[in-house]
Amino acid sequence: MPYVAIYSSQARPAALFAVAVVASVLCLAQQQTATPPPPAAATPAQPATAPLSPIDEGLDYLRSNQPAKALATFQKILATDPENATANLLAASAALNLYQGTEAVAYAEKAQQLAPNDWRVDTTLVAVYASANKTKERDAERTKLIALHESASAPPDAVKANGFLLDLFRVGNYRVEAVQYFKPIGKFHTYYRFVVRNQANKRVWNYELHSDDLSQKSWAEAHPQEAAAGARQFSLESAGDTPIEYRLFSGEPGYDELRAVVVRLLLDRTTPFPAELPTPAPAVQ
Repeated sequence: MPYVAIYSSQARPAALFAVAVVASVLCLAQQQTATPPPPAAATPAQPATAPLSPIDEGLDYLRSNQPAKALATFQKILATDPENATANLLAASAALNLYQGTEAVAYAEKAQQLAPNDWRVDTTLVAVYASANKTKERDAERTKLIALHESASAPPDAVKANGFLLDLFRVGNYRVEAVQYFKPIGKFHTYYRFVVRNQANKRVWNYELHSDDLSQKSWAEAHPQEAAAGARQFSLESAGDTPIEYRLFSGEPGYDELRAVVVRLLLDRTTPFPAELPTPAPAVQ
């Protein structure tokens, strides 16, 4: 899929709301109902499928990894209905998936003007600001989302979310989805996850920032003052049953530092990821 609404990890299952582009979670999206045809004399009546609305047509393009067609569909809607909040938000998602950060920002900011109290618009704004290199605006939205998640008045779906899509970028032939968690998740205390996908949009690798308790204990013994002040040791690792440790950080790294490390790891990689290798043919009995 060219957008992200729910994330899960095979190694450490976790679900989170990232970008509000699916009709089932977007309160502004239009709904369609089927209209049955008149009964025929010789055959039983069969329900007819109602034609897709333009919004649903664009969503189908997003689901089928065709963001250019999706964007064109939403732009057509906006040409006659520029105040359509749903179309603006979905156009932002389509533009984001085309790595058109500036255009994505324009659509997302318009959606925010039209739906200022919908927190799901903020989840889109985070990623589009990151894509457009608007670091100050990106971080302001991150702070806003974290505060909302911890608020007693937060909407139920915001409370249930584990985190959000922070960034979406390309490195060579790979697409990378950077996820930030509201609070560390799992037994390894995962703070960030970078989901790496190939050109077919298949997930081939995960990089994760951990701060597990076992490593923290030994680090705290070597850095008592920092540990007393609440600092921790972090490690960038791959996910899976046999994780690979790439780098240690004494203290929590900022997102931009972490992103730079992931980019360098991908640029320096000279062999395919295991998930990209052909499946061995079964042995002949």
